[in-house]
Amino acid sequence: MSTPTASPAPPVTSPHAHSAEEVLAHLAARPGGLTAAEAAERLERHGPNALPAGAPESALRRFLRQFRDPMIYVLLGAAVLTTIMGEVVDTIVILAVVLVNALIGYIQEGRAADALEGIRGMLSLDAQVLRDGAWSTIPAEQLVPGDAVRLGAGDKVPADVRLLAATNLTAEESALTGESLAVEKATGAVGADAALGDRSSMAFSGTTIASGSGRGVVVGTGRLTEIGHITTLLDQVESMETPLTRQMSSFSTKLSIVVVAAAVLMFVLGWVMYDYGLGELVLAAIGFAVAAIPEGLPAVLTITLALGVQKMAGRNSITRRMNSVETLGSVTVIASDKTGTLTRNEMTVRTVVTVQGAYEVGGTGYVPEGTIEQDGEVVGAADRADLRLLAEVAARTNDSTVSPRGGQWALSGEPTDGGLRTFAMKAGVDGDDEHRLAVVPFDSAYKYMATLDEIEGVGRVVHLKGAPDRLLDRCAVQGAGLDATEPLDREHWEQRIDELSGQGLRVLAAAVRRADDDAEEISPPDVDAGGFTFLGLYGIIDPPREEAIEAIRAVHGAGVRVLMITGDHAGTATAIGREMGIENELGAVTGSELDAADDDEFAELARTRSVFARTSPEHKLRLVRALQDDGEIVSMTGDGVNDAPSLKRADVGVAMGIKGTEATKEAADVVLADDNFATIADSVEMGRTIYDNLRKAIVFILPTNGAQGLVILVSVLLGMTLPLTPVQVLWVNTITAVTLALALAFEPAESDIMRRPPRAPGGSILPRAGVLRIIYVSLLLGGITIAVFLLGQAQGAPLEVSRTIAVNTLVVGQIFYLLASRFTRTTSLRRELLTTNPISWACIAIMLLLQLAFVYLPFMQTAFASGAVGWLGWLVPIGAGVVVFAVVEVDKALRRGRE
Repeated sequence: MSTPTASPAPPVTSPHAHSAEEVLAHLAARPGGLTAAEAAERLERHGPNALPAGAPESALRRFLRQFRDPMIYVLLGAAVLTTIMGEVVDTIVILAVVLVNALIGYIQEGRAADALEGIRGMLSLDAQVLRDGAWSTIPAEQLVPGDAVRLGAGDKVPADVRLLAATNLTAEESALTGESLAVEKATGAVGADAALGDRSSMAFSGTTIASGSGRGVVVGTGRLTEIGHITTLLDQVESMETPLTRQMSSFSTKLSIVVVAAAVLMFVLGWVMYDYGLGELVLAAIGFAVAAIPEGLPAVLTITLALGVQKMAGRNSITRRMNSVETLGSVTVIASDKTGTLTRNEMTVRTVVTVQGAYEVGGTGYVPEGTIEQDGEVVGAADRADLRLLAEVAARTNDSTVSPRGGQWALSGEPTDGGLRTFAMKAGVDGDDEHRLAVVPFDSAYKYMATLDEIEGVGRVVHLKGAPDRLLDRCAVQGAGLDATEPLDREHWEQRIDELSGQGLRVLAAAVRRADDDAEEISPPDVDAGGFTFLGLYGIIDPPREEAIEAIRAVHGAGVRVLMITGDHAGTATAIGREMGIENELGAVTGSELDAADDDEFAELARTRSVFARTSPEHKLRLVRALQDDGEIVSMTGDGVNDAPSLKRADVGVAMGIKGTEATKEAADVVLADDNFATIADSVEMGRTIYDNLRKAIVFILPTNGAQGLVILVSVLLGMTLPLTPVQVLWVNTITAVTLALALAFEPAESDIMRRPPRAPGGSILPRAGVLRIIYVSLLLGGITIAVFLLGQAQGAPLEVSRTIAVNTLVVGQIFYLLASRFTRTTSLRRELLTTNPISWACIAIMLLLQLAFVYLPFMQTAFASGAVGWLGWLVPIGAGVVVFAVVEVDKALRRGRE
């Protein structure tokens, strides 16, 4: 079936706000469904109920993208010129270096993100539809607006559906809305401005029916569903360049312009001032460009990031885009979803209140471990009748189970009932179903669940659990048993309910009543007859992850703001934010407040507030943009499909690997394999360490290029023989980068790395002190190299030998400079020089072996025009290296003195 060329208009606007009859009339549909002919005509007009596929990046395009670097352009230009001049060896060496850089980037980067594919995986595969008066199962792609569908527990909703009938219907919508609880569904219209999570008359495509059953009419398919709207947002969102990418791009562009301009100037001056031949001048200009361009830097950058990716994988943080490892170290704001990210997405009874007082329940999630305490004293249900009865009601009015599965406790059933079941197990009450005689299932119309049970030694008892106001209406007395006579103090209980709700807890109540000895059935009228004894209250919450609280404290210490952006209710968000240590003295900002704010007010809210509740995907995306417009580097963390657009827009998007949807993981830069927010704190530390090491590597590499460029520039300006050939320059650059500079990638984190404020967004990758060090080390190394070459020539050494000693001087000087560079501020004359990074010594050994091959192996002598040297050819470079080391150490000592 062909897809229409133009997107159809929405079949009905705000179907949640219209009655079922109005929606059916607008769609020209009937409760009895469409005919096959009508469905075929609508399918032709509206197109299939599917999301458009995104085209993946081809392998060739990904490979060619590795060449998008001004420094690479200069090298490719040099290769073209050497080819024209017939310098085949030079051309091969230059192209080999460029190709190696491209291959490293290609292999390490992996394919680009494709968020749409993950969202398509969330959609229902089949649908139960009523056509031509008969129910049948068809592929969900064939649904059209106006189709009558039915839904049952466990079904994935196949399209956006306006409900026509609902029986105990609840839907799990956390992936779409961030709502931590299953949402009760009904058929009545709601306000047109109702938030997505409050549209109880709708079932949304991609969500799951948690319980009950229902029927409805399809009102939106494909891109015109709420989940389709999110894919449209994803299409419109552009991924941000990382701070490192921006800095390196700026650095490469400026350096390339300077190098090309200097090479042209050198060519002109050499042509005017001296009697150089054209070919000789062109080779000198190429040699200068190759010398000044740090062609090994892209490889070092890529390998350093790749090592960071591997290290983070060992810490349960899977990095999908390499630059994102470093970006986490530069973030100034972490904006996180609540449900499943800061919290466990496992409902837990935190507090219970009886006539005898309040009890605090320990433990989190569905693991039935934890103490029950009153006033700091551990108590047991066996000794407290009030607590035991509350636990019995929790166990008996319950159809969920909690059991060990795959090494951990897992829930089968509704989350709130799972929390109540776990509480009962902590209290030592199993509440088997063998003695259940009848049940009134929970229904949103009356908001309670009741069971008729045969209790040994007691008789038949009705256990009742539900909304506190409904249970209070049906109780006359309160107490800790079936024979209680104390009159119900409704004002007291309403006050306690308000207190628990103010703490962000969901509150349910429990009650009991004796039943007739011959009772076999129970119905809502039986329950509504009253006569119950009010037992107490359960305070339930989706609890914070304990490790996340510590992680937030750690990132706060590193100067990073933490925001909570959730689709949950404001009261719950405020309570969780307070418990997590996220500042929220002004309370939560709701989605409706964000809608009412103009651009300036919105920016101010993003700048000053920390907790945002009842938010939509658009709100999250707009908040991320507002923070970025204010100069912040933003990390967005989430697990639901509603988080995908903001994750894609953020400087670094972080998804939960276990409970996160495929769409979220595909939109993210980093995936946490353990769903642990605390891993983000580790990632921030690792990112800062990687940036420190990259900066050390750049400050280490550039003096080599500066020294070589200086050697060639001075030689041309003075009219002397070049001390280095272009291929010798490439040799030094390449082996220095892949050995010595790489050693810096293994440097451990400095002790104060998580006590520093985030680096200023938009700053240069090179600090002022680093620039000064590059200048004086370049002058020092370059000057010594020229002096060594001239000394060799003055003593009558062959040109090849003089040049080889000059190369040795650069290489050995860099070895000593590496030892001085490993510690940015402190002296390198310390034990840690030998113990903290053994990889550095291995890299030095490899470089020395390579340099020995350069000097003594015949095929290397042929390729690089080198020659064998005696002991003096090594002793002089060692002396030069000692001088470099001493000068850098004096510089560090002077800086420490000034600080």
